[in-house]
Amino acid sequence: MSTPALPVLDLSKWYDGREARQVFLAELRAAARDFGFFYLVGHDVPQDLTDAVLRGSRDFFALPDADKLEIEMVNSPHFRGYNRVGQERTQGQRDWREQVDIGSEAPALPVEPGQPAWTRLQGPNQWPSAQPELKPIILRWQGELTRVSTELLRAFAVALEEDEATFEAITAGTPNHLIKIIRYPGREATESEQGVGAHKDSGFLTLLLQERQKGLEVEAADGSWIEAEPRPGSFVVNIGELLEMATDGYLKATVHRVVTPPAGADRLSVAFFLGAPFDAEIPLVDLAPHLKAQAAGVTRDPTNPLFRVSGQNALKSRLRSHPDVAERHYPDLVAESASAAADRAA
Repeated sequence: MSTPALPVLDLSKWYDGREARQVFLAELRAAARDFGFFYLVGHDVPQDLTDAVLRGSRDFFALPDADKLEIEMVNSPHFRGYNRVGQERTQGQRDWREQVDIGSEAPALPVEPGQPAWTRLQGPNQWPSAQPELKPIILRWQGELTRVSTELLRAFAVALEEDEATFEAITAGTPNHLIKIIRYPGREATESEQGVGAHKDSGFLTLLLQERQKGLEVEAADGSWIEAEPRPGSFVVNIGELLEMATDGYLKATVHRVVTPPAGADRLSVAFFLGAPFDAEIPLVDLAPHLKAQAAGVTRDPTNPLFRVSGQNALKSRLRSHPDVAERHYPDLVAESASAAADRAA
């Protein structure tokens, strides 16, 4: 049997009259239920901006190490900035990629007794002084992909037979979006085939821009892997854990991974993660009975507990993925976690 391919959805149908919209919604429901992943075209993101983002990303990774390390993530209590190859971890294993994490621009909140620990996540980004043109390009990109992803959320709401504004109350407030600019070095420069280990995305939706080298793989229902090769003019879209929670598992967050490129090649991608504000509590959408009957519930993983408060989920993920940042800026939480682990082992 041939390996299935991810479907391609055209967002322009969403705007193109009632009949075209109904076709798009049917395709969206099928893609979300069958794969949890799809390609998106017809999104109206300008090609010149896409080219500028890829060019700016390449230029950043070509900078001398000293210029990249000027914005090293370990210096940011908000988990913003540059990570060298092997600094981030998935399932406890090193991911063989270098990357820059850029969040929504917002002032840091005062650290006060009794405040939830996740309030420390909000704060400014770090930007490379050697590449001042990167900031306006990425912030423009952030705005464009926020537009596309929030429009997709409206479409998902209608596909679920809910009001178009259903998810707006969850996403209103101070944004909590994340961009990862990522470079995967070729196989000769790595310790393993793990570019990124198998995982699900937190947040609502992920929009991924791929340059030219393949490597993203999506887990199929039978446990096999579907290659999500780069397609010009498209984003790869996938459902995150917050959308799974909000629909009680009717929409599923799907496991995926990135395989290290072959020797002599590298892989460049730019991921946008649409998240809820840190203080948002994720409600359970009251689905129609015939849809509710198909909701399988939220995936339960003892190693990855899910919380209703968005900030709790974000902090859990960041502490686990970046132990160096956790040890420098969150020693109280690291000690608390170690004490809890010791109590469980006793």
